[in-house]
Amino acid sequence: MSHRSARISHSSWRDEPSERWQRQRNKKPWQGKARAQEEEEQRLEEQPTDTVPRGTCLTLCPAQELLDREAQNRLHRFEMVPGTERNRKPRGDPLRAVKEYSRPAAGKDVTKPSDLRPPDVLLKTVCYLIDDIAASPTLHPWTEVYSFVFDRLRSVKQDMIIQRLSGLDCTAILERTVRFLIYASYHLCGEPLRLYDPRINDTHLQEYLSWLLDCYTTGTGPYPNQEEFQALCLLYNLGSARAMLHVVQLPKRLRCAPSVTLALAINQAFLERNPVRLLRLARRLNFLQACALHRHLAACRRDLLLIYSHGYSSRNCRFPLGKLAQALSLDASLTAQLCETYGVEVNQHNQVVFSKAAFTEAEQGRLRCKLYHGIVSEKQKDLSFQSIIHGCGSDT
Repeated sequence: MSHRSARISHSSWRDEPSERWQRQRNKKPWQGKARAQEEEEQRLEEQPTDTVPRGTCLTLCPAQELLDREAQNRLHRFEMVPGTERNRKPRGDPLRAVKEYSRPAAGKDVTKPSDLRPPDVLLKTVCYLIDDIAASPTLHPWTEVYSFVFDRLRSVKQDMIIQRLSGLDCTAILERTVRFLIYASYHLCGEPLRLYDPRINDTHLQEYLSWLLDCYTTGTGPYPNQEEFQALCLLYNLGSARAMLHVVQLPKRLRCAPSVTLALAINQAFLERNPVRLLRLARRLNFLQACALHRHLAACRRDLLLIYSHGYSSRNCRFPLGKLAQALSLDASLTAQLCETYGVEVNQHNQVVFSKAAFTEAEQGRLRCKLYHGIVSEKQKDLSFQSIIHGCGSDT
């Protein structure tokens, strides 16, 4: 099975989470563009094996592209020679410029070896984007950093597809890319759509993730990080029947690995609509696993309040705010704020008065997910960005 066919089948995971999650997803406005891109990638992959080009470009950006973009004033500020940013035509820094993503155009040869970076240079490019751009304490805002890195990672993917990259070089690149996109889905949560679109991030993350899992299936390895990504896939696609089927069909060695076992338990709690158990199990996740799970936490907490509103709905029943905060993995003030959002009363004695008649759905835009990120952010502790993305901080 080719990595292409796997990407198509695995990408359908995101169409099968819970029924509630499915109702929230509308038709994607960029689907037409995505389809055109997929067709182009398919065309490139179907070229005869003996004509597959091998890259000879040893720099992050082909020399001719750097000259062209410099002449056309199309350099990103992260790629300019320091001190020339305000010039009429800023100069490009060969050590900082990175090949940008461009859609294949009619008549344009995207298979020129001199424009393609070989596997070791592609990995070097990804490491540069992580260590020198995304992790830089001086480059900001991070929404712009993300946009730059996201685009340059797409150009890396394009070079990989054209050269039919596989094996350990391919997985080393894909693993870092998946970690970066999972981290971004958490870190940029709540940013304005003009700066960060979670659906676009999700679309690409699913493709990279399914390609990576196929590499594990079809390659010879060894793949020491496979357990990590099998668990991340299930946590990110919580409630998906296809994702769970994929996991239960893994070899017993992987299926019984601690992180995969924990992900399966969390998925089971999600399917059983047991948010108390899910949030309790989530405390055992490491930082990146919590990032993968985080997009499900708002719905999980809403379910918990709804269940309690029915189960403890009584005129004389009073529920301790501290106990509810513990169940929600929030502090008391945020718990009270969340209760207010859903119409649940908290009295002056810090007691919750549940009522099934009073529970209301949160108004559009009122529930700010980023306020409730404590269960994830506290796990980051002293982990550096580099250690997270390079996989050095993945221990639970």
